[in-house]
Amino acid sequence: WSGAGMARPELGLRFQRCFLAARQLRSFPWPELEQNLRAAPGSSLLVDILHKTVLHPLCVKYPPSTKYRRCFLTELIKKHESTAAEPVDELYDTLAGILNEEESTRCYKNYLLPTGESVTLSESVAIISGGTTGLVTWDAALHLAEWAIENSAVFSNRTVLELGSGIGFTGIAICKTCGPKAYIFSDNHRCVLKQLTENIRLNGFVLEPETIHHSQTESQGREAEAMNYQNPKLTVAELDWGSVTENQLLALQPDVVIAADVIYDPELILALIGMLQKLSTFRANRKPPKVYIAFTIRNPDTYHLFQAELDKVGIGWQIIPAHSNSIFPYDVQPNVTILQLFI
Repeated sequence: WSGAGMARPELGLRFQRCFLAARQLRSFPWPELEQNLRAAPGSSLLVDILHKTVLHPLCVKYPPSTKYRRCFLTELIKKHESTAAEPVDELYDTLAGILNEEESTRCYKNYLLPTGESVTLSESVAIISGGTTGLVTWDAALHLAEWAIENSAVFSNRTVLELGSGIGFTGIAICKTCGPKAYIFSDNHRCVLKQLTENIRLNGFVLEPETIHHSQTESQGREAEAMNYQNPKLTVAELDWGSVTENQLLALQPDVVIAADVIYDPELILALIGMLQKLSTFRANRKPPKVYIAFTIRNPDTYHLFQAELDKVGIGWQIIPAHSNSIFPYDVQPNVTILQLFI
């Protein structure tokens, strides 16, 4: 506080970033809020926070889950009531409106970028939905996007292939901040591909009418087209690591390959490494792509298995130093590592 009735801007901004991304309530600076409310009771700080969160234009247009908004407002009102201050009608009216909403299996999350733009995603409210975990955003995707934004030169004017894109957070963030020439999103689950496509369009991008099966001739025909920061060429490919051929990968012509949170199952590890070996065939006629894999180390044995299998087939690797930027809110600070692979 700099004076009675004046909300500290940085507190409201932190609430905004946390809320729009719809992370868990424990990630909010509740103790600091309660301290400020006790120091200077009044409605201005609460109204400011309300309009930066539940009533923020992005949230109104693309609302987080009903349960999440209800719990957030209930906690906000509880903190305010603990100060014995006068009730804030707008808080209660907003909560009443949300209590009348029906629960949905889907919700939105909105992530603010350093450029002032946002990434808006339609996600499942459940971690596992439709037989897949690919319909939610995982921490490694946030971590990889932060690293990419800090190292945008890696992606600028390059063709990027993302493996296991899920619902698209990392790729959309890179396309909005790093200026790639072309970006190929890929996954192998039909429900995920459908939601991925919707999210790409939701963020204002237009997809090329291409698939992995016929991308070679069409992409070569468009190679001379002028690309710019706002308009990279975007495609979505259904990519099965176990059955993809060298010719199919060659048609994609990636300069950079990335993936987030794909190292969690031994069978997937073997399929991924097999595909990376196929990508290495580019070495004969062109520079091989740069490869970056981000993952949360949940099981050290799985992590060590991945490193051992890389060593076995002669794929070099190094750990990328932790980046300094913390842009997106995490539920819990994850043990996330990024490896650069040399194929």
